[in-house]
Amino acid sequence: MSTVTCDLAITLDGYAAGPAQTLERPFGEIDTNTLHAWHLEHRARHQAEHDAIVGADAYVMGRNMFAPRGDGPWPDDWIGWWGTEPPYRAPVYVLTHHPHAPITLDGGTTFHFVTDGPTLALALARETAGSDGRVAVAGGVTTVNQYLAAGEIDELRLHVVPFTAALGSGPRLFDGVGPIDWHATTGRWTPDVTHLVYRRGAAPAD
Repeated sequence: MSTVTCDLAITLDGYAAGPAQTLERPFGEIDTNTLHAWHLEHRARHQAEHDAIVGADAYVMGRNMFAPRGDGPWPDDWIGWWGTEPPYRAPVYVLTHHPHAPITLDGGTTFHFVTDGPTLALALARETAGSDGRVAVAGGVTTVNQYLAAGEIDELRLHVVPFTAALGSGPRLFDGVGPIDWHATTGRWTPDVTHLVYRRGAAPAD
């Protein structure tokens, strides 16, 4: 069966985005550079981690990661935050309550819109990736928490920025998930971000 991974940039207190998301502020009250400057502006120092993020065979993401105003109609002519050539270069299954025709863009990315819930979206992504492939849950944090609670994420890759959002509200990583056993596999510290990789389950015996 395909492996399911998740890469998520978070603050020290577990936020991957803030409220008040708009077209101009895709991460709401948390500035984009606060969470993502490490790979948007300083990629050379984090090339391996960036390559891992965009190296999956299929992706699943929540509606708010694809577009703003996730509880309303689709914005006119919206094709995602990434322009005409998104970094995924693979099929992406977007969770939504609003039907939308697939959007095929340059570089091999096609966004498919799934209205029947996270279980079907993951099944479609697994089918696309194949038994030896990798599916990545791209975010946002509410979608990640759904798959964590369902026991579907095999490897969790956290990119922790040295910032405390102190929002006081809004979803955080692991909210409502419950206990899970993880074991750490790798970690790398830089001034920009700390990269931590965990695998589900107890650590292998020596």
